[in-house]
Amino acid sequence: MKKIIVLFLVLYGFYSCENHIGDEEFEKINWKARQATIHNADSLEIGTSYLSVYSQIYSYSQHKTYNLTAMVSLRNTSVTDSIYLYNVDYYDTHGTLLKSYIKNPVFLAPMETLDIVINEADITGGTGSNFIFHWKTPKNCSEPIFEGVMTSTAGQQGLSFITQAKRIR
Repeated sequence: MKKIIVLFLVLYGFYSCENHIGDEEFEKINWKARQATIHNADSLEIGTSYLSVYSQIYSYSQHKTYNLTAMVSLRNTSVTDSIYLYNVDYYDTHGTLLKSYIKNPVFLAPMETLDIVINEADITGGTGSNFIFHWKTPKNCSEPIFEGVMTSTAGQQGLSFITQAKRIR
């Protein structure tokens, strides 16, 4: 009887140590609390940036993929001015819109960074997913920086790399 109890406790211990990743995305940012009102009379400069991110990469051949966690970093590089995002859209490999993160303009305070995390279990983006950011800054303000950090750890191996956005307008 003692052996059964010990076996049960050991198995329960292993089970409780596992990381359980749910199907639901954890929304780290309260976008509604960050809403900003932008008036057409405001003299803001407009920009659009493209960021490639990877939910998966190929391993060994095009038939085997490796899942990744993608962290998208949105950074205001100004020490004095807030900047504004008015579209943050996530697309899959085929160009299909997967998610629009904001419905109304939001602000990033001076030197603030926001992170969007695409869970390792979420492979809907595929090997060629990307973000499009539409943003506005005050005149003579530095542009925002958008970066992707892709990571994965399995056993004793780790993999990580970064991508940087390119301004397209």
